[in-house]
Amino acid sequence: MEITNNSEIEQVYKIIDASTEELQDALDSSYLDALIETGNNLISGKVQVEDGLPTPEVKHNLEHFYNELDLARLEPEAIRQALQLAMLKAVQKDHIQANHQMTPDTIGMLFAYLIQVLHDDDQELSILDPAVGTANLLTTVMNDIHRNHENKVVTGIGIDNDDSMLALAGINTQLQRLTVDLYHQDALDQLIIKAADVSISDLPVGYYPIDHRVENFDTHSNEGHSFVHHLLIEQAMKHTNPGGFGVFLVPSNLFQTNQSAGLLNFFKNRIYLQGFLNLPKDLFTSASLQKSILILQNHGDRAVQAKQVLLGDFPSFKQKDAVQKFLIEIRQWHQENFRA
Repeated sequence: MEITNNSEIEQVYKIIDASTEELQDALDSSYLDALIETGNNLISGKVQVEDGLPTPEVKHNLEHFYNELDLARLEPEAIRQALQLAMLKAVQKDHIQANHQMTPDTIGMLFAYLIQVLHDDDQELSILDPAVGTANLLTTVMNDIHRNHENKVVTGIGIDNDDSMLALAGINTQLQRLTVDLYHQDALDQLIIKAADVSISDLPVGYYPIDHRVENFDTHSNEGHSFVHHLLIEQAMKHTNPGGFGVFLVPSNLFQTNQSAGLLNFFKNRIYLQGFLNLPKDLFTSASLQKSILILQNHGDRAVQAKQVLLGDFPSFKQKDAVQKFLIEIRQWHQENFRA
């Protein structure tokens, strides 16, 4: 059975949600912890029992739920969307902080489109997300590439210092049968990972509290705490191959703050600024919250500065024809600047 429509995705979600609710009551836990337990049960194929919990009756109920799911025959994207719905419920029930909330699918699909335009010739592609969270953005991108390029080998690397988010990322990637290496650590600490072909991230915004750890970063602030989103951009690009791209969701005022000089200084000798695209204003409740997509490229491996930096404003996603026209213009920009 292939899950391809909303009603079937909702059916999968209902099974995951019902079993999570049952576990939450049985274990007297948060919805998030019960969701992680549910995911681990689905991966192992059996209900984990510890200290007599869940009880035999609850265990029987859970097995009944799990038997209704044939995960091996589900499309990865269906699993991702069902887990996304469950995570959205966890955000609401457990009041999870904003930096842990998931990237909307519309933005995830834009990332996927951009990466396929920028790396259209590569038969193998490794993707790094240094703030992977639940891996919703990373798996959205990987699934879309797989769907459009069946023979392309796509692998992922994800880093996060939140053990609950990383546990969900592990469940997300394993149930979707995706090849992703996950690391539980501070992404601004020393990383022992293989460099990726491309980096992506919906960057957390704010200040990084451990000043001494980032003293050697070009983007660190000389006074007070440094912006964590600046630091993560630098760290990600340092762990991206020569000529590789970085695609990041950033505040639209990225270059208009008192720390923007440090970021631009980092770009100066190492990075080509290839694009900056403002997302539709109607996605955000106020102008101060508006986000943009930043496109960077490392020097090296025949990389060149685009003759014309990709700048513009996405039309409202409600205007499908205008969005499609804008996407075509992005592909034309790539042809004109990187194919000449």
